Amino acid sequence: MLHTLDAPAVRTWCQLALRALGQAREEIDALNVYPVPDGDTGTNLYLTVESAAAEVESRFADPAAGPAPGLADAARAMARGALVGARGNSGVILAQWLRGTAETLAEGGGAEQLRAALQRAADSAYQAVAEPVEGTLLTVARVAAREAVRAGDGLAQVADTAYRAARDALRHTPEQLAVLAENGVVDAGGRGLVAVLGALADAVAGQQPMGPVALRGDVRAVESCEAHVRPPGPGHPAFEVIYLLDAPDEALPALRERLGGLGDSLVIGGGDGLWNVHVHVDDAGAAVEAGVGAGRPHQIRITHFAEAAARAGSTAAEPGEREERARAVLSVVSGEGLAELCEQAGALVLHADPDRPPASAELAAAVRRSAAREVVLLLNDPELRAAAGAAADQLREEGVRIAVLPTRSPVQGLAALAVHEGGRRFDEDVVAMTSAAGATRYAELAVAEGESWTMAGVCQAGDVLGLIDGDVAVIGRGLEEVGASVLDRMLGAGGELVTLILGGGTDATLADRLVAHVRHRRPEVDAVVFHGGQEPAPLLIGVE
Repeated sequence: MLHTLDAPAVRTWCQLALRALGQAREEIDALNVYPVPDGDTGTNLYLTVESAAAEVESRFADPAAGPAPGLADAARAMARGALVGARGNSGVILAQWLRGTAETLAEGGGAEQLRAALQRAADSAYQAVAEPVEGTLLTVARVAAREAVRAGDGLAQVADTAYRAARDALRHTPEQLAVLAENGVVDAGGRGLVAVLGALADAVAGQQPMGPVALRGDVRAVESCEAHVRPPGPGHPAFEVIYLLDAPDEALPALRERLGGLGDSLVIGGGDGLWNVHVHVDDAGAAVEAGVGAGRPHQIRITHFAEAAARAGSTAAEPGEREERARAVLSVVSGEGLAELCEQAGALVLHADPDRPPASAELAAAVRRSAAREVVLLLNDPELRAAAGAAADQLREEGVRIAVLPTRSPVQGLAALAVHEGGRRFDEDVVAMTSAAGATRYAELAVAEGESWTMAGVCQAGDVLGLIDGDVAVIGRGLEEVGASVLDRMLGAGGELVTLILGGGTDATLADRLVAHVRHRRPEVDAVVFHGGQEPAPLLIGVE
């Protein structure tokens, strides 16, 4: 448990917040009914925090470049990344909340500084909104800050009290905003802030971003709800306009007045010459011109709500036309051997760094490079699901028909590729590939880096772990011993084909010995071996 926040704690906070928002993204999208029921708040918050986390990671990326970042550096990086990557109304407000937090944490990371940071964050968020409305993220932030002041002396007590207060405040948001009560939901932006504060409390408690992150005190205020993007109601502006603006502080009052006269949902966050501007208007050109009058707008994004609703509401391809367009399969893998296998099977490959999984922007860019209007995305890693979901939402808005197959291992991805047929209808191809991947059990060997508790008991540094379907099932001292035990367990449930994929630097004779073991124990089972070159897993196993 931490007694003082430091730069690594900010890094962990960002990673845990990204994981929590990734897990809650679809739920938050479904809650989104205010200010516009466009079903994207969860995605926008995820993309905002993803940008914050990436900016913080960049400070830790190259230890040789200089001294490790301090708390002030990490906090400012978090705030700047959120500001630059902020999406939507809630994203800009959250970015301003993070900026307020960072301004105080730059002065220190103790309990008193955290209390002050949460108060400043809430004040900054309110100041960013032209017409603050209660029952939203703003209310949740204010209540969390108020209760943090009354918390005990320790850092963990302050963080946990703020989180619990935010969770309680969220439950009361339908009492403060009629549209929430009418739809039977809590506020989507407030739900996102609860996830962020829960991640802060977890980071202070010492949790690390390894393995699945459970949402603390998961707030489920919607029993069964799908995210529906609907066009704005009568009298609501038609466009959402967002841009970054380079402008001096003194130019902001006139800009606020000008944009306030053009539309509503005005939020301007930032400072020190860089601002993120968000507004809903009927005249998108006039909103951009207002920015030109104040400074230099860039990264301009204009969304027509009715068109976005039509795109999101379309669940089937246009008859005939879209099935005839070029289709691509994009597979995310690490290791030259695995990449070559995927390419031979007809897939495009996005090479993944094992130390830094691709973000949503990288996944979206890879899909765009394919120049295909129909894309099947093979993740081959459960950690990519949230980023892929956010990327897919962006791409669908651009007219790309995309199916994300949440393959959890490259062996499942290869099984899906084996049945891919570009001549089939898109839906039929996706169903066949999904079925093939689902029929393939997967496992991998790993080497423990330190003492840890697992589902199979306590492991020590240097132990070989055998993971089956993502859970540690075997602990041993040698690759062959553990590999044979894993194969016996997997084949005990049946199987016709074993696939072994050797990692980079793994002795090739290991596969020969394991194949001999399979043939001795189960002579009716076929086995194939590939040199994948992946890191860090020395061996991947698939059983079909």
